[in-house]
Amino acid sequence: MAKKKGDEKVNQTPHSDNEEQNFDEEPNFDDPEGFVDDVSDEELLADLLEQKPKESDGYENVVVVDGCPQVGPERLEKLQSVINKIFSKFGTIVNEYYPTTETGVTTGYIFLEYSNPQNAAEAVQATNNCKLDKQHTFLVNLFTDFKKYEEIPQEWEPPAPQPFKVQSDLQWYLMDPDAYDQFLVGIGTGVALQVWQNALPEPTLLQERPNWTETYAVWSPLGTYLATFHWRGVALWAGPKFTQFQKFYHPEARFISFSPCENYIVTFSPTGDRGDDKKLIIWDIRTGQEKRSFPPPDEYVTWPIFRWSKDDRFFARLGADVLSVYETPGFGLLDKKSIRIPGIRDFCWSPSDNVLAYWVAEEKDVPARVTLLELPNRAEIRSKNLFVDRYSKLKKDKNELKYSGMYYNFEIFHMREKEIPVDSVEIKEPIQAFAWEPVGSKFAIIHGDQANMQVSFYRVNTGQAPSLLKKLAGSFNHVFWSPQGQFVVLANFGLTGGALEFLDTNDFTIMNVADHYQMSGIEWDPTGRYVVTGVSSLKCKMDCGYYIWSFQGKILRRVMKEGFAQFHWRPRPPTPLSEKQQKDIKKNLKKYYPQFESKDRMRSTKASKELVAKRTEQMKKYREYRQARAADWAAQKSRRLALRDYVDTDAPPAAAAAAAADASDAAANDVEELVEFFVKEETTVID
Repeated sequence: MAKKKGDEKVNQTPHSDNEEQNFDEEPNFDDPEGFVDDVSDEELLADLLEQKPKESDGYENVVVVDGCPQVGPERLEKLQSVINKIFSKFGTIVNEYYPTTETGVTTGYIFLEYSNPQNAAEAVQATNNCKLDKQHTFLVNLFTDFKKYEEIPQEWEPPAPQPFKVQSDLQWYLMDPDAYDQFLVGIGTGVALQVWQNALPEPTLLQERPNWTETYAVWSPLGTYLATFHWRGVALWAGPKFTQFQKFYHPEARFISFSPCENYIVTFSPTGDRGDDKKLIIWDIRTGQEKRSFPPPDEYVTWPIFRWSKDDRFFARLGADVLSVYETPGFGLLDKKSIRIPGIRDFCWSPSDNVLAYWVAEEKDVPARVTLLELPNRAEIRSKNLFVDRYSKLKKDKNELKYSGMYYNFEIFHMREKEIPVDSVEIKEPIQAFAWEPVGSKFAIIHGDQANMQVSFYRVNTGQAPSLLKKLAGSFNHVFWSPQGQFVVLANFGLTGGALEFLDTNDFTIMNVADHYQMSGIEWDPTGRYVVTGVSSLKCKMDCGYYIWSFQGKILRRVMKEGFAQFHWRPRPPTPLSEKQQKDIKKNLKKYYPQFESKDRMRSTKASKELVAKRTEQMKKYREYRQARAADWAAQKSRRLALRDYVDTDAPPAAAAAAAADASDAAANDVEELVEFFVKEETTVID
């Protein structure tokens, strides 16, 4: 058997049998003098240092959940599953404890420990006063709260005043001196969002963030907020830097709607689970507080489920043979009861008054009915019976009646006239689309079958029946009015659609006919000066992007973006000017024209100056580079002569003549570019 070197060294001086060995003497483990320990604690005790207590470890990670169901051992596992499903959304639960009585029944409160204090604080904020079911409501606190409340001083001391926090300007986008509008561009599903300013001569990128939202984004009705969706809820962004203004905890929320005055927001999570039936929640935007929650609808309904009055005073929802109207800020039922309306199918609010219109379907011999309901007194101010199915032809065939030639009626209610008279517009063809002029008294109807489509324009007259203004033929199935009225875009959507027609309804002049193949949407800007058509990647994977047009149909900009998903202009609040002031501005528009023309010239001059400066800089760099290379060429002349037996071949007679000829041709082909600059601006005051 081979011996180790260490064994040989020990055996070099063996002890004799008679020699006494002192085994009682303790060994000396002290380091020799001058010894330097260069081994760190992390290398020696890495596994133990991982378990070293941290400052963040302690009671601040623990939450106490009171109000839990008291269950026996047979239902404890189910309770634990429900609790973990609710509270594990906020972070990793490293420890849990369910106290029980002597009989094994839970006491109604539990202890949960998270991996860090941030998750514990978020769990308390989101789940406190959250209903588990009708009998149990969670009361959630941090474990450290008990000590805090025990140490409340006997004498009250007023809190120190907090420094004033300056809030960012929420209407900053309205202060632009040139009144440029902004628009939102979404790339992919949750990939990136861009906010642009529609400046001249080129749009300016204001903000771009990847993963700003997980699905899509929407503007609020007045343009103050930008709403984004996240797995934990909805966030609102505002201000010049688009900082987070508010967030609402509602897991997997996929639909939102704002009240018209931006006081409230409604979120709907069809699949989310907060441990209760809070699928539909109304929030206060300013405070972020939950105002009221509702169970999910019993059957399929269209979004938005709640529809608001113009002044945010009321909101209503449709039920089975009932219409439920709620009032703010109490969020209770108006008069504490719903309105019983058998057969109700749909309703809508007036855009200017607290008047609600609803219609009841036809049933057997009872005709359909449209009713105008004034709130809050619930007075029926007008009602009209309708026969939904109407036919122009009746044919008798073998004791059987056959109807054909169905026609339709549009009932026009004159809301501003005494006793609200009603006029009818009869159309004896299938209806494809209908749209009111936003500012004005006209409306458009697209009717006919696919092979013979027509567009009819009518004007509503005071005290008279609506008059037909114009009937146009064309294969259009959608109509889009300008927000300022007068101008309209007729469009054809479909698998191979894309036809566009830009129309001025003052004299029905067709300003332009264009095409955007496979377009999936059209949107006017708030001023009515621009129109955007887009091809979303959600519909088509090829040629995705958007076109910006003038209201006259002139293409201004083509932007092709792979993965383009959405485009939305930023809304503007209503103008504070009165109707008289607006009419005066339109009437005297020629007075302001020189100012606008001057700004346009200055803007184009600025662009020209930037172009000339860019070209001048490029020419300067070229000349500097050419001079440097010429200097190198001259410095290397002696070396070239030595390599060529001192024969100067740089400029032989023939080559010199050719070079001179080339220089003469280049001078003859020079192009002179003239650039005009705006030098002076004069302001003329017109009385």
